[in-house]
Amino acid sequence: MEEEQSFSDICGGRLALQRRYYSPSCREFCLSCPRLSLRSLTAVTCIVWLAAYGLFTLCENSMILSAAIFITLLGLLGYLHFVKIDQETLLIIDSLGIQMTSSYASGKESTTFIEMGKVKDVVINEAIYMKVIYYLCILLKDPVEPHGISQVVPVFQSAKPRLDCLIEVYRSCQEILAHQKATSTSP
Repeated sequence: MEEEQSFSDICGGRLALQRRYYSPSCREFCLSCPRLSLRSLTAVTCIVWLAAYGLFTLCENSMILSAAIFITLLGLLGYLHFVKIDQETLLIIDSLGIQMTSSYASGKESTTFIEMGKVKDVVINEAIYMKVIYYLCILLKDPVEPHGISQVVPVFQSAKPRLDCLIEVYRSCQEILAHQKATSTSP
């Protein structure tokens, strides 16, 4: 079963949350950000090239124009490959673990997997970032202190969804964690 719902990020931009229910113990959440705007890309390119042309007219050195084109192309490729994330996915399977995947605009994917035995809880935390923002995070058990927390792993770092979207994901994660605890304690 698949559902899609629209939400907004902390800046007011559109986000799309796709929920896929594979079973009562396995769910996937895909948060899609807007694609790179051709208008903003064109504006930045024009500003850089006009500044380079202005320097060229002052210095009369053609290397400035060549460098501007080269820097613009390298900057765009670097931005698409290392910065611009189009989709973030959270897959939670109660008997296995949690997988987080970030898909970049260039097609590159970055995946992190956390074993369920290391997961203490999934919570919504708040932070001050020019204003109060909320983020979903995974609390990892401390191997030395069983009741302690060794690490906090934030989820959906790039998309920065608002609280209403985080609550939807949080409730589903808590259902799966409760199911996992119930099945692990039963004989």
